[in-house]
Amino acid sequence: MTDPIRQGGDSAVTIEAYGLTKSYGKPAVRVLDGIDLQVGRGTVFALLGPNGAGKTTTVRILATLTEADSGTARVAGYDVVADRSSVRRSISLTGQFAAVDETQTGEENLRMMARLTGQSRAAARHRAAELLERFDLTAAARRPVRTYSGGMRRRLDLAAGLVGSPEPGVFFLDEPTTGLDPRSRQELWEAVRELAARGATVLLTTQYLEEADRLAGRIALLNRGRIAAEGTAADLKSRVGGHRLDLVLTSQEAYLKLAGRAVHHSPETLTLGIPTDGSAAQVRALLDEIDPAGREIERFSLHSVTLDDVFLALTSNASTTDATTTPEASAHV
Repeated sequence: MTDPIRQGGDSAVTIEAYGLTKSYGKPAVRVLDGIDLQVGRGTVFALLGPNGAGKTTTVRILATLTEADSGTARVAGYDVVADRSSVRRSISLTGQFAAVDETQTGEENLRMMARLTGQSRAAARHRAAELLERFDLTAAARRPVRTYSGGMRRRLDLAAGLVGSPEPGVFFLDEPTTGLDPRSRQELWEAVRELAARGATVLLTTQYLEEADRLAGRIALLNRGRIAAEGTAADLKSRVGGHRLDLVLTSQEAYLKLAGRAVHHSPETLTLGIPTDGSAAQVRALLDEIDPAGREIERFSLHSVTLDDVFLALTSNASTTDATTTPEASAHV
């Protein structure tokens, strides 16, 4: 990565990347195609996109596990290539599977990791107790991790990432709630909110759009290696209309005729969702335009647009490349 990174950047920006590209394989498959990111201190930033869009590759580059073909990036003020060691001391990386020893207790896991970072026995014991309390794990501290719920393991994973890192720190969470039950997901969400409230910077990749909607101050949508859209959840929803008019059509012919302008499709029920601002005037105008004779729409309903609608609308032309052909879709960081 030889491109010069911007100097004298905003001190409130903790993660910044410019023009990142990355290709894999022969012939080369472009996974990242010149993406730019800026993530502010003390915020949760969500990176969304279909499988193979480049989410994990982006995290791996920022976490110094993979080097970009071109472009530049800084994390916590350090260049991810020239200052790799400093970046690694400043970050915590949580992948799709908890990286803790299930045979040890939660306390033993944290004390062991603290010792591996060079802390004395007394300091390691103190740090472990401090983090167990912070992540609400004190009561389970002396239980083997194999007895923990999924959410407890994830909280222990986050705590482990802070053992040797300066706080508030930078957290990369790559699809951290994959496989968790709803209660465990809620537990992890609370832990992420607490991290951000304490000033930590969190970059989150997820397949759960509700998760991004609830947690992230800003969201970037990756599609075919490029940023297709970026903004708050409200900003992104406004791009496909503030509301969605769901139409149940009377025939397959009517369904196919309108499918191209819809952001929601349900061929089984002949239902299509059309973007609208939600006003009575526009709803009436749409119904008159779509079905002037009153014979093609069986019934309709109005809904607020969700991030699912945004995701489907903006990634409708996502690459269909076999996910197994590039490391992006199979990498578990």
